[in-house]
Amino acid sequence: MTEKILAWHSLNNDGKLRFGREEVVVVGKRYEAEGELRMCYNGMHASVEPLDALYYAPGSLVCRVELSGEILRDTDKLCARYRKVLAMADATRTLHLFACDVAEEALSIAKATDERSHNAIRVKRAWLDGKATTVELGAARSAAVDATTAPAFAAAGDAAIDIAWAAARAADTGSAVTAAWSTAISVARAAAIDKVCGARDAARATTRSAAIDKAWVTAMAVARSAQNQRLTAMLDELLA
Repeated sequence: MTEKILAWHSLNNDGKLRFGREEVVVVGKRYEAEGELRMCYNGMHASVEPLDALYYAPGSLVCRVELSGEILRDTDKLCARYRKVLAMADATRTLHLFACDVAEEALSIAKATDERSHNAIRVKRAWLDGKATTVELGAARSAAVDATTAPAFAAAGDAAIDIAWAAARAADTGSAVTAAWSTAISVARAAAIDKVCGARDAARATTRSAAIDKAWVTAMAVARSAQNQRLTAMLDELLA
């Protein structure tokens, strides 16, 4: 029996197959890889989790696909003989909204109070609805970037700087893919740091490093799982 796996895949914004094949992808058509399958080099690639697919995304054209035939597995992607596109849509707006959601969550977890970071996300949402200009968005983004030099962020270290950058990235007029990816990483980092602070207090009388490492890995995994669920729901709604 041929194995079939549902996965996510992104295309260049021109909708063409990658790696030298100029064919425009059509929903409902099954595409075949010729020759020996080689992870990252030859085959029909996709990822089970949407955040993993974002890492490799060349554009914002998102596809829900079915992989079948011979399938190679890596930690964050699959390489298959066949890939059938079940649904396809431009996810630019969806990815920007996802970036805003996770940036807000990161700021909340970190208890960040600098209004410039929060305002950048508000202006980005207004911009997506046509209620703010690109100039206003750029100004909000610059202000959020400036927040990384504020004393409160400097005292909190690299984590708070990452979070401020996440807010700025969410306000960026550029790639929705980059915005979504960088803010997702930042919210996972914020959640991990919050968890580690509790582990550090609990581990003072024992082996501190082991407790902190465990808390860090657990929190990152929990945050990432929640983000994948959120993004899956948003993309499913878009493709419905």
